[in-house]
This record gives sequence, C-alpha cells and structure tokens, in this order.
Amino acid sequence: MAQQQQQTVLILGGGVGGVVTASKLRKKLDSRHRVILVDREQRHLFQPSLLWLMTGDRLPEKIGRDLSRLERKGIEIVTGEVGSIDPETRVVEVDGQIIKSDYLVVSLGANLAPEKIPGLAESGHNLYSLEGAAAIRDARMSLSKGNLAVVVTSMPFKCPAAPYEAAMLLEADLGNRGVREQVTVSLFSPELGPMGVAGPDVSAAVRGMVESKGIEYHPQHRLTEVDADRRSLRFDNGVEARFDFLVYVPPHDAPVVVRDAGLTNESGWVPVDRHTLETSFDGVFAIGDVTTIPLEMGLPLPKAGTFAMRQGEAVAQTIEARVSGRGEPPGHFGGFGECLVETGNGKAGIGRGNFYAIPAPDVKFRQPNRLWHWIKIWFEWRWLRRWF
Repeated sequence: MAQQQQQTVLILGGGVGGVVTASKLRKKLDSRHRVILVDREQRHLFQPSLLWLMTGDRLPEKIGRDLSRLERKGIEIVTGEVGSIDPETRVVEVDGQIIKSDYLVVSLGANLAPEKIPGLAESGHNLYSLEGAAAIRDARMSLSKGNLAVVVTSMPFKCPAAPYEAAMLLEADLGNRGVREQVTVSLFSPELGPMGVAGPDVSAAVRGMVESKGIEYHPQHRLTEVDADRRSLRFDNGVEARFDFLVYVPPHDAPVVVRDAGLTNESGWVPVDRHTLETSFDGVFAIGDVTTIPLEMGLPLPKAGTFAMRQGEAVAQTIEARVSGRGEPPGHFGGFGECLVETGNGKAGIGRGNFYAIPAPDVKFRQPNRLWHWIKIWFEWRWLRRWF
C-alpha cells in the first residue's frame, strides 16, 4: 500500500511556518519517511525581535538559530535558492538540484521590494530586514532634532502591528536619550486605521496609544516617491512631508518563483482552503505570508507569524493523516490568533481572538502593562528553545 512506502514531504521556507511544519511532521511520521526543509539562508531569524534589535536591546546573533540544528531531529536541511516549482508533479529545483516530493508545503513568505518606490531604499532604513534594523539601531543615536518618519508604503504587509510598535519604541528611545522635545515623530500609512481587520475597537485602541505619545498619525497616505536630496516624502493624495530620519515598511509581493509556478491568483498571493491550507493542486499546501485568505468582512487574513504557526500545525496533521492511512482526522486551522503590541518603556498590550468569526473578526484588546511585555520576552525565549 502507498502509505507503507517511503513518502517525502518537502517544505519550502525556514521561517515560522516552515519550521513548525517540519518539526511537527518529523515527530508524527515514521522514520522511514523523509522531511526536507529548504531555505536560502542558513539561519532562521525570529522576526519579532527585529524591533528590539532596532532599539539596541538585542544582538543580531541572539535572535536567530542555525537551521542545521534541526538535523538532530531527523529533518533534512537544504540551503539554496528555489529556482522552480512544478505544483502538478510536486517537483522543485533548488540551485540545480531536483527534489521530488509526495507532499509539498510552500512557506516562502513575502518578498520585500523597496525598489518599487523610487528613492526609498537610498533614503531610509528597512524595518523588516536584519540589516535595516541594525542600521536603525546605529543611526538613531545621531538623531537629536528634526523629523522622524515611520512609513508603511503599501498594502498588504506582514506583522500589522510592527510599524506602530516601531514608532512607539523609537519615541520612547528619544525620550530616554533626552531629545524627545526636539524631534517630531510621524507615522504614515495607506490604511484607514491601525490593524483595521481586527475591528474598530482594536483599531481605535492602537491609534489612541500612538497618538497619546504625541506621535502624529496620518492614515490613508500611500507613498509614491522619496526625494533623497530634499528628504521629502510624496504621497498619492498630493501631500509632501519632510524627514530627517526615515524608517519604512517596504512594498510586499509573492516571490517570483511562486508566481511563475501558477500558484497565485488575481490578488498576487496564493489562494488556499481556509481550514486545510491546501491549494488547488493535490498534495500542495501553502501557509503563512505567501497566502491570501479572504475573510467574511472583505479583507484578507493578516500576514502574521501567529497564523503561520497554527497553519503549520494544521498542515502537519493533515499530511500525517494521509501518509499514515489510519483514518485520523485532518488538521484544521480555525483563524485564531494574537498579537503582542510593544508600546515602549517596558510595556505591551495584546489583541487576540477569532479572525474567522462571522460577520467580522471577534478580537479583543487588552491595554498595555508590564506583564504583556514580559510575556513577549518569554515567548521569544521559548520559541528559540522549543523549536531549536
């Protein structure tokens, strides 16, 4: 029988979703079955910690782990660039190496594309990259007066709370350095309001926290161009704003290899079954930031690690059930998630709930305190030790 033969599960992407899927599968499957994890990088980066790297509270080497550690669990690690994906046959090419699989999980995340906006990359710092966060950490020390701008360039973007956290953390840093009164802090975003998919109450709560710190918030501002010489931001509504220090969330799109494979739809992202995460191709799943899952209220499920983790668990359960052939129930992703929101000076709030609720996500927000901040620190510690 097929389930008694060796099966190969190939997972593309060593981020949150990929690591969880591979680790769960390796525990569930008999040792004769192969679990292969592919990533272009040798190290897994815990993305939420970039905010603390930005403020000088973390070192780059402390917020990641070598993926090779997973080999001790029996997971095969392949380091290289995914060159092509054939979803019909589940065959993938990685740096010239052909890998055949029985089950394929695409967890390649979102591609960051600052080059889509003229002048952006040479004018500011990318909040979502290791190099960018380290550059903010170093360059911020020279900011003692002028205009600090945090800009969300386009929709959708991953980690919906991150730019708001960044603005509040940098505002607190200015205060701790005694220069807050000399620096104007502004946040620009194309969104109608912060984290709008979580509902009006959560959005209002986050906006209130931001503005209570004297941060000027400008929603419905989509960046079109940056003039590096004049240090000027230009938006599609005709507004122009000056900056002395620029922190940005770059445009996102699906990786080219995913688009070339015919996995995306008109949204530019990979459509999947909202509960099983299976694509239109048999045995091919997609999880995390590369996917699009429409919600009842019209907006897509946010791109966030909390969902990628739970999606990875669901996919691992489904694949194990199919491979074993024992009639076990498939995995089920129910749309639940949470987000800890750093506000500066050792405090954080939290929003959590069911994003699949009808007619709109049922998400509640708890106001910032020191407990949630320490829980976020604990989660970072637990993540890096549990999975590696």
